Amino acid sequence: MNSYALTNPLIKQLNKDPADFTREDFLKLIVENNVDHITFHYTAIDGKLKELKLPVSTRKQVERILADGERVDGSSLFKGIVDSSLSDLYVVPVYKTAFLNPFQKGSLDFICRYLDREGNRAPFTLDNILHKASELFTRNTGLQLYAFGELEFYLLSDPKTNIFPAKKQNSYQASAPFVKTSEIVTEMMRYITQISGAVKYAHSEAGFINSVRSDLDEIRGKTAEQLEIEYLPTPIEETGDHLVLGRWIIRNVAYRHNCVATFAPKIEEGIAGNGLHIHSALMKDGKNIMVNEQGKLSENARRLIGGLCYYADTLTAFGNTVSAAYLRLVPNQEAPTRVSWSDSNRSAMIRVPLGWVEVSHLAAELNPQQKTGYQDSEGRQTVELRSPD
Repeated sequence: MNSYALTNPLIKQLNKDPADFTREDFLKLIVENNVDHITFHYTAIDGKLKELKLPVSTRKQVERILADGERVDGSSLFKGIVDSSLSDLYVVPVYKTAFLNPFQKGSLDFICRYLDREGNRAPFTLDNILHKASELFTRNTGLQLYAFGELEFYLLSDPKTNIFPAKKQNSYQASAPFVKTSEIVTEMMRYITQISGAVKYAHSEAGFINSVRSDLDEIRGKTAEQLEIEYLPTPIEETGDHLVLGRWIIRNVAYRHNCVATFAPKIEEGIAGNGLHIHSALMKDGKNIMVNEQGKLSENARRLIGGLCYYADTLTAFGNTVSAAYLRLVPNQEAPTRVSWSDSNRSAMIRVPLGWVEVSHLAAELNPQQKTGYQDSEGRQTVELRSPD
């Protein structure tokens, strides 16, 4: 397999696709990499990644861990949903999600799924609800739903210098030295790419606060720069894992640089808030079917848009769960303000971004020395839901 600088190290070492990872691969890898513990990760009701550390001492122990997972307290992870009298759940690793923890040497990590006492997927957990919805969608339509997210966040740090100051609402895709945290977001991008293999790009966003006003000692007076890491399309279940894992990585890298990363929808009036824009694409037989032969939105794509508009209130209930979210959804703040869809309007709830539909191999226009052609056979058109945060 071809490997690049940010290819997952496990793919390089095992020389196989993650979908083909087996328990035998990990038993060999644990010895070769001197792995001393396994870390299980799973998402709780609060949307944050939880973890369980399992020391490695014998082959028998490792085989048991990888084959049957471990037991956790569901009543603590899903407060108000799981009763303490019947609280036990299994967390079982998904082999294709394996990665070497960039923050803890000697840790082999996995994303896990929740199973009940009968060995079935627990029906109330966030990951399994998404799995069920994806299954039903494909069963009823014959299509696959792909998606990716845009993780917007503010990085708060101690003021270092007034040289090359950023301007209010004017930092979109700014470069160093006007952006002071460029090296930090690059580190975040590297780790997320190595683990997920699904990052499109990272850049600074419009928001900038010279001195944060807050009652919280840990952020008062900090400089806040808004940043974004955007993903590539993946099957919807993988998208959920990527976003939760991405937030975990962002917070950890920030902490190691003595910074605070916040995904709060709004931290100061008059300054752009943080959204969690979700792009969706309909796929069939590995190809994007969002446009028809005439280069226009397909009937299925329009149905997708119509469904998002129809369920706008429900999407808002689940996608905007704190009061600060509604301080973000105001005019002229890089946020939607109406239930509508548009080809490019960023004030619409649903936007249809440029998708390389009518053009191909754009670089040939600027680089006449390039003689070989290029054709993207998969398609890249998406629709963007801009309301969640």
